[in-house]
Amino acid sequence: PLVSLQVGSYRDISNESLSLFRLLEPQIEILVLGTGDRVERLHPTVLKQIRECGIAVEVQDTPNACATFNFLTSERRLTAAGLIPP
Repeated sequence: PLVSLQVGSYRDISNESLSLFRLLEPQIEILVLGTGDRVERLHPTVLKQIRECGIAVEVQDTPNACATFNFLTSERRLTAAGLIPP
């Protein structure tokens, strides 16, 4: 089946849409998710599944997620970001 990795809003964030981040080599330590203009709650199961892969998750509004991503990469942390435009 075809899996859509396109995410238009925080409601579209799913285990499938985050699957790409689990495939990255080297494995990332932290995934920063920006949910648009404000912080939105993600489904607990989605967060649990990504954390079970050994990846920490930070969910923030997108402007703060960008700043967090930049800070973590400046510390040479293995970080990725998924950002929904505000």
